[in-house]
Amino acid sequence: MEGNRVDEQVRAALAAADDASASAGERAEMLMEIAMSLQQRPKERGQIRAAIELYDRALTVCPSEEPLLFARIQARRGTALLALPEEGATSLIGARAAFEAALPCFADRGVPEELAEAEMNLGLAIQNLAGLNKARITDAIAAYQRALRTFDRRRFPREFAILQNNLATAFLSMPFTDARAKMREALAVQAFEEGLKIVNLVDHPVEYAMLQNNLGNALQYASTSHALENNLRAIDAYDEALKVRRRDTMPLEYANTIANKANCLRNLPDDSERPQLGNRANLIAARILYRESRELFSRSGETEKARIVAEAGEQIDRELLTLSPGEGPDETAGRNFLN
Repeated sequence: MEGNRVDEQVRAALAAADDASASAGERAEMLMEIAMSLQQRPKERGQIRAAIELYDRALTVCPSEEPLLFARIQARRGTALLALPEEGATSLIGARAAFEAALPCFADRGVPEELAEAEMNLGLAIQNLAGLNKARITDAIAAYQRALRTFDRRRFPREFAILQNNLATAFLSMPFTDARAKMREALAVQAFEEGLKIVNLVDHPVEYAMLQNNLGNALQYASTSHALENNLRAIDAYDEALKVRRRDTMPLEYANTIANKANCLRNLPDDSERPQLGNRANLIAARILYRESRELFSRSGETEKARIVAEAGEQIDRELLTLSPGEGPDETAGRNFLN
C-alpha cells in the first residue's frame, strides 16, 4: 500500500513537471518540494529513491538563468543521498559531489544559513567516507568549522550542538597511534561539553540525549590515568541520555545507550572507594542491560549489534563463574563503541 502511494506521488510530480502552463523554474521548484515531502520521515527505502529521482528531474528542468534554485536542488539531493541506506560509498560520493557543486553558488548568491547547512552536510558525507577510507577526516573537520562561522551558539543552538557532536566524533575517529591521541580525546570531550552548555533537556531533548550518550562514550574509552573518575562521569552521562531515550518512544536509541552503559558498568568496581572488593554486582547489572539491548537490537533488525551484546553477555556469564570474591574488574572488557 505504501509503495503504491509513493508511485502515485511520483507520477503526479512528473506530470506536474510537464505542465506547459508553468514556467521551467516553477516546475523545478514543484518537483523539489514534492521530493522533500517524500524525504521527510521515510518509512521505506523506496521513498528516498523516489525523492532522488524527482531531484534529478528537477535538475534537468531547472533553467540555467536560475543558478540559486539549481544549487538548492543539488543540496537537497545531497541530503537524500546521505539518507539512503546503502552498503558501500556510491551514495556518499554522490552526496559529497552534490554539496560541493552547490557551495559556490550559495557563497555568491545564497543566505549564510544555507551555505552553513551545506557545509555541515558536506562534513557529514566526508566523515562517513573517511570511515570507508575514501576521504580525509580532516576535510570533514574543516567543513564543520566553516559551518560554525554562521551556526554560532547564540543564534543557532541546535545546529551548534550538532556540529559540536560531529566535530567530537570526527576527533575520536582519527587514528590514536601517535602522541597527539590524548589531545584529540580531550578535544572531543571538550566539544561534547560545549554543545551541552547550549542545549538542555527541555528545549532540545534529542540533541541533549545524543550529546550525553556520546560524551559518555568519549569518557569511557579515553586513554587516561583517571579511568575510574571518567567511568563514573560516563555513567552519569548515560543516565542523563536515558531521561530522553526511553524504551517505549526511542527503542533503538535506548538500546544503544543501555549497551554503552553496560560496557561501562563491567569496568567499574561495585564500591568506588574500595575497588579491591570487586565488581560482581556491576557485572550482573551489565548482563541485564546486555540482554535487554539484545532483544531490542534483534527486534529492530540490528543483527550485528545484537551479536556484539550477546557475546558480551556470554563473556560476563563466564566471568561470574570464575570470579573470586574481592577480584577486581576486567579493564579490557566491553570496548564496543555503539553510538
